[in-house]
Amino acid sequence: MFKKDFFHLLTRNISRLRYLTILFVTVALVSCNNENKSVTENKVKALESSDLKPKEIKSILVFGNSLTAGFGLDDPATEAFPSIIQQKIDSLNLPYKVINGGLSGETSAGGNGRVEWLLKNKVDVFVLELGANDGLRGIPVDQTYKNLQSIITKVKAKYPACKLILTGMMIPPNMGEQYATNFRTIFPKLAKENKMAFVPFLLEGVAGNRKLNQQDGIHPTAEGAKILADNVWKVLEKEL
Repeated sequence: MFKKDFFHLLTRNISRLRYLTILFVTVALVSCNNENKSVTENKVKALESSDLKPKEIKSILVFGNSLTAGFGLDDPATEAFPSIIQQKIDSLNLPYKVINGGLSGETSAGGNGRVEWLLKNKVDVFVLELGANDGLRGIPVDQTYKNLQSIITKVKAKYPACKLILTGMMIPPNMGEQYATNFRTIFPKLAKENKMAFVPFLLEGVAGNRKLNQQDGIHPTAEGAKILADNVWKVLEKEL
């Protein structure tokens, strides 16, 4: 009788032990799965908010005349100074695309009438390079000033957060010393009044150097264009 009760009790305890073991393993597996699921979800969320997302490509519009367009160069698409700036940007892996908005022969009045068409697409950085043709043609300085200001105002109105850069220009005293002086001063004045980053003289290091200019003595060679790009880059780089 004792043996029978003993074995009966032992069997019951073993069954309970098996049940508890199975229950423990089940709970452990569920807990582990939940933990793994939580870790996986956290990893996914981290990846979604990480820098692995493609960066938004911002645009830099260089708006100007033949100096911007690359007049006379063998391959303006690679040799004009905006193209050289794009090469610098690409080498640094910066998320910017440079748009060459240059048009040979463009005056400030022509630019004022043309700029709105180029502003249809978002502009994050606006580089204004105009005025040289006004000076060479002897257009009254106050008109050049008003036209350039109008261009700047249109950009500000369309894209208030856009960063603005103005390139300064000088002309030889063909139209008289006073005209040349008045012309030169409108650029720093505009830059100050509109809180624009300023390139004092776009042709610094190129103007007057025969080796760096084409036969007309006005437009830079491919080597000269590299210097123009450097002059602009010194200011533009700080804005990116």
